[in-house]
Amino acid sequence: MAETFGLYLILTDPVVGYERCTEAAVECGVRYLQLRMKDLPADEVLAMARCIRTLTEGSDTLFIVNDDVRVAREADADGVHLGQEDMPIAEARRLWPEPGKLFGLSTHGVDQEMAARAVTPDYIGVGPIFPTPTKARPDPTVGFEKMERIMGSTPLTAVAIGGIDAGNLSEVLAHGAANFAVVRAVNQRHDPAEAIRELQAIWRASTGTASWRGCSQTASGRRPHACQGRPGCARSR
Repeated sequence: MAETFGLYLILTDPVVGYERCTEAAVECGVRYLQLRMKDLPADEVLAMARCIRTLTEGSDTLFIVNDDVRVAREADADGVHLGQEDMPIAEARRLWPEPGKLFGLSTHGVDQEMAARAVTPDYIGVGPIFPTPTKARPDPTVGFEKMERIMGSTPLTAVAIGGIDAGNLSEVLAHGAANFAVVRAVNQRHDPAEAIRELQAIWRASTGTASWRGCSQTASGRRPHACQGRPGCARSR
């Protein structure tokens, strides 16, 4: 059954640092938090993944690692997100057979969404909805028409992604998205908790959802880091 949770946050070079942004996400009850550190050595990504695992452990926030199933496994993340050019989901599940782990898959059109049904990912990303600079080789934009077709027909949990921010989120939701992913809309803010509150308020208003826990007005991620002193945790960007 498809899941509705609203915000899916992807961490890529947050201006306040990975730890503080993670803490804000946990305080705000963000359901999915993905670590995406591109073109860096695997040991550096693993160190940060272990740090974020410590910060999210025991919370309502599910921790996902982008692309690398081995890093996800070594950090004991909750799951891994794979692109169309990454390892097939079947192979990822073979390498990481632990029960309960989540496997997400990017899709960029109707045909890829249809193909995804056969491999039964736990969720799919649908996009990019708008042009975005977060990838060196951007995928063609999906746009509202295709997104609406996919969201209206897929049996899978689906997350709209690509260039989404507080300025266009209402329109994305109006075209059928129940869940949405952001990168810059939170990572480029000096108060990530405030950015999360703004996005979730728009989502609640558009979907009529009233039972979301949300973060307090004082959530800022300024408390001492739970992973302080672990390798990689001092890396702020």
